Amino acid sequence: MDRVHLTPPPAADVAERADALAVAPLLNCLLREVAEPHEGSGPHGGSGRRREYRLPGSGRLLRVRGERRPAEPEVHAAGAWQRIGHTELVKLVADELRRHTGTSNHELPAEMIDSRDAVAALLTARARAVPPDDLYLRSEQSLLTGHPYHPAPKARGGGPVAAWLPYAPEAYARFPLTLLGLREDAVVEEGDTSALDALGEAPPGYRLLPAHPWQLDLADLAPAFADGRLIRLGTTACDAWPTAAIRTLYVPEPDLFLKFSLDVRITNDIRRLWRHDLLKLRRTDAAATAAFATGRAAWLSDRGYRTAGFAFEELAVLVRDGFHDRLLPGTTPLLAAALVEGFEGSPLDGTADPAAWWEAYLGAVVPPALAAFAEHGVVLEAHLQNTLIAVDGDGTPVQALFRDAEGVKLVPDVTRPAGWERLVYCLVVNHLVEVAGALAERHPPLDPWPAVRRELARHDLPEIAGLLTAPTLPGKTNLLLRWTNADGADARYLPLPNPLART
Repeated sequence: MDRVHLTPPPAADVAERADALAVAPLLNCLLREVAEPHEGSGPHGGSGRRREYRLPGSGRLLRVRGERRPAEPEVHAAGAWQRIGHTELVKLVADELRRHTGTSNHELPAEMIDSRDAVAALLTARARAVPPDDLYLRSEQSLLTGHPYHPAPKARGGGPVAAWLPYAPEAYARFPLTLLGLREDAVVEEGDTSALDALGEAPPGYRLLPAHPWQLDLADLAPAFADGRLIRLGTTACDAWPTAAIRTLYVPEPDLFLKFSLDVRITNDIRRLWRHDLLKLRRTDAAATAAFATGRAAWLSDRGYRTAGFAFEELAVLVRDGFHDRLLPGTTPLLAAALVEGFEGSPLDGTADPAAWWEAYLGAVVPPALAAFAEHGVVLEAHLQNTLIAVDGDGTPVQALFRDAEGVKLVPDVTRPAGWERLVYCLVVNHLVEVAGALAERHPPLDPWPAVRRELARHDLPEIAGLLTAPTLPGKTNLLLRWTNADGADARYLPLPNPLART
């Protein structure tokens, strides 16, 4: 991690900002999934710029400032509004969820605190680090808040900061990969993994296996090193850059993405490359590749994986295409999630014509996602972290690039209605709603929703009419999902007001 000699921010400033960054997504979850809007009077009402809610389990009243990123929570008690910080909010949320669900959970409150403390560590480290000059890498490493509707978006498994900070994209990390030699009789691979062999040189009888150094600290591989199934071969000559996905790294020199296992819970899941996902990877990726065989948009193929038979999930590495010739000439890819959170050089801030910029964005992102579904039965996980938007020299969106075959669903493996619901959540609720909100916040006169309606109405899918008129959209319940310890892939939705129906 490159560092410069800067004066670190005062601890009080770091603590205050970390609290604010951690409070916003936790409040978003609570207000979306549990709280009820409250129209009060007297001491409870007339709060001006603040919005009031009733917590049904306890009957307590809560008010917040702001909408997209709520802040400054206050609880009404003893006849007055009392400000609460992140720690108090965690206690309030835990108590409310116990009442609301009738179940207890001791892990999630600890994750919420861990997430807030991770943000504080990232803020301190970031103040002393140099952001990437490359605009794409800067966008991938910009997410200090992370998922805006997850109660603990920055939790890192509760481990010590020193264990994970050297590998944190939010702290502008870059580092060489550890190179292992894997004895040939233990190699398991599928697809095209030839790019791995160019990262170094393995001795006779061994194949090259790059590894994430953090995962090596987490996995017990001592027996394999002791009997020679694994040997250490040093590190790569070039650095890898962790992307927003943390365990997916970009290696610029060979223009290659590598995705690793991490035995750490990040948001809803332990981030392993699970055997069942790897075994269906080729079929899923082939379907997505076919869906993007023509047209302007691009698919970054998960072309193959290599691992050890004795540590199938722990040592798996997935090979993903880089940009190569997939980008339109003269364009720069940017992470869609970074447009929402903001970063230096974001075209969202610099555009002189936000309405035209938005129409260009919709024209790049929406048609290929709908065509993949309608014509190929491919349900992209087209959320903010799986979508890249390529912009031209003026910052105008001209091309979308999608990634992550692990999150893709295929019809008829899932029913068409279930696939459509997932696509609407990922593409509209998780993605377009957030970019629209960020754009409108920066350019207040803009109403982004008529343009979304026009773009959707252009496509001849039987589901579109219902999407444009339905009173609600599906919203994922990450807070309740984690509180009830449901599987992260077991998406549960609740109805949210549909902005398309109000336009």
